[in-house]
Amino acid sequence: MTLLNSPPREVCLLRVSAIGDTCHVVPLLRTLQRAWPEARFTWVIGKLEAKLMRLLPEVDFIIFDKRAGWKGLAATRAELQTRSFDLLLHLQVAFRASLLAQAVRAPIKLGFDRDRAREGQWWFTTHRTAPQPRQHVLDSLLAFATALGIDDHQLRWDLPLPPEAVAYADALVAPNTKTLLISPCSSHPARNWRAERYAAVADHALRRHGMQVILCGGSSEPEREMAAAIVAHARLPMRNQVGQDTLPQLLALLGRATALLTPDSGPAHMATMVGTPVIGLYAATNPARSGPYLSQQWCVDRFAAAALQYRGRPPEALPWSTKIEMPGVMELINIDAVTGRLDALMAATMLASDAAVEP
Repeated sequence: MTLLNSPPREVCLLRVSAIGDTCHVVPLLRTLQRAWPEARFTWVIGKLEAKLMRLLPEVDFIIFDKRAGWKGLAATRAELQTRSFDLLLHLQVAFRASLLAQAVRAPIKLGFDRDRAREGQWWFTTHRTAPQPRQHVLDSLLAFATALGIDDHQLRWDLPLPPEAVAYADALVAPNTKTLLISPCSSHPARNWRAERYAAVADHALRRHGMQVILCGGSSEPEREMAAAIVAHARLPMRNQVGQDTLPQLLALLGRATALLTPDSGPAHMATMVGTPVIGLYAATNPARSGPYLSQQWCVDRFAAAALQYRGRPPEALPWSTKIEMPGVMELINIDAVTGRLDALMAATMLASDAAVEP
């Protein structure tokens, strides 16, 4: 059954966090823009995430300041009540997001199917996507397009980069310079690897592949401490840019890199947006659900081992959203597994480069 009799003129997308998940929203947005070229799109988004997604010039944004607590929630609800939409896509199951959805004036509010609509999301929607267990997060969002009768899904991002961001990347990565970026920290500390192991991989990248290594990340104290520890453990030089860039600058830098090494984190999905391979470190979370969408083959996946060790069951016997953010879980990933993925990636990159120059 088609939810809409005609293309909508005003569409509201609601996804306020986090960086990685907002990256997953963009292919859905591009799909809808292609199908409905006359529609106007408004995105209710978090304040931090907007610093990146404002690169989308053809989208209006309503900013939700999560750190402002109830005051921020009330302010965003008040702004939403001044607007009317033909359609709301409620793309987040958190109850806080549903309180925002409640304030959206739209006759059709599309959310997740009952099994995935946790925290009572179904109470705040009029229609739901088809049940589909065990999907990657990005696919679960593209399912909203399917529910609207749109099957021509656009797996593209195309965020235009400002000149100052391009200049930032130019200054750090010269043309044809093999570069490994390491973004060592997740917002969830239990997903982080040990500093000395990152340092060992950095040394291997430089010694074996002649790569320059650049550390990147936010300006929080844990991130700065992690970066300092990596530098201290490394035997070979690297550049520490942690806390030195904006999100658009980081996106530009990711676009220049040969590869990114990171745990389950926002930069993994930012790298996907610009086509950079990601060596993802996954034990606390399942890469099949939340890993870098185009780099599953490069991930070091120890989630199954973690499920058996910490939950006593294989992953398929656990709920799809299960996270195993336990002390020591990332110890299941050893250095050789990561350097092996890097070696395989560099070999594949060389083969692709050789094929591109053959007459």
